[in-house]
Amino acid sequence: MKARIKWVENAMFVAESGSGHAVVIDGPPGGGGRNLGVRPMEMLLMGTGACSAYDVLLILRKGRHAVTDCICEVSAERADAVPAVFTRIHLHFIITGRGLKRSAVERAVELSAEKYCSASIMLGKTVEISHDFEIVDAEGEAE
Repeated sequence: MKARIKWVENAMFVAESGSGHAVVIDGPPGGGGRNLGVRPMEMLLMGTGACSAYDVLLILRKGRHAVTDCICEVSAERADAVPAVFTRIHLHFIITGRGLKRSAVERAVELSAEKYCSASIMLGKTVEISHDFEIVDAEGEAE
């Protein structure tokens, strides 16, 4: 896996993945940026949430569960001192579908956290990571 990060101006970069997709990364105005893209640490957090959500959805769909939506809300705390590393990350999954069983969703979240999500497992070596979920039926009622 490879990526190429090219400086554009000030604190703005364009990152291109090995698969040819690009994203703008920028800093806050106070750090010389213009706030035109995500921050590098935000990108890391988004990647972690996407990696885990991908796993959860794949596991549920392989189990032939009627999933209609999957959202992963990620929140994090960072150290006050430099380096301002993540100290805690929480992934909250909102899984919508028809007739979803709590045990199936719980298992999918656990499998992602403990076996499949490379990003969260790697970060979990130095960061406290927690997970939880809620199930919403296709008619919109939370379980």
